[in-house]
Amino acid sequence: MNREDMYQQVTAFWNGNMPFNQLLGLEITRFNAQKSEVRFPWNDKLIGNPIQKILHGGVTASALDLAGGAVVVANIIEQLPDVTPVTIQQSLKKISTIDLRTDYLRPGRGEEFIVTAHIIRSGSKVAVARMEMHNELGDHIAFGTGTYIVG
Repeated sequence: MNREDMYQQVTAFWNGNMPFNQLLGLEITRFNAQKSEVRFPWNDKLIGNPIQKILHGGVTASALDLAGGAVVVANIIEQLPDVTPVTIQQSLKKISTIDLRTDYLRPGRGEEFIVTAHIIRSGSKVAVARMEMHNELGDHIAFGTGTYIVG
């Protein structure tokens, strides 16, 4: 199986088997070693400030974390000498977020939110990703840096 097929399988697995992300409406729409993308639509259940009707900060942080984790996983897959479901499963069970910094730039308003991430560093023990969140109009809502244990 090639890496592209593996990316598609991991994307389908994550989108279909992570109840918290499904609750928030988060969907991985792009997943490779260069860039990941997560999208989700506005939903009144995600309001964090009922007076201003803006996203809850935890939703923003969760979306940033998912995008960062996805690009980290893609980089791990790229480094595997033998890409099989077994080698991927063994590699992915070690991954965990160890630090997440979220900088909120403006209120979370929009009809759709797009989070992208790219790798800053991908080592044998730790990986670091940089994430950004925009709305459908291109307004920059937040950015973040995620540190993940990978080995």
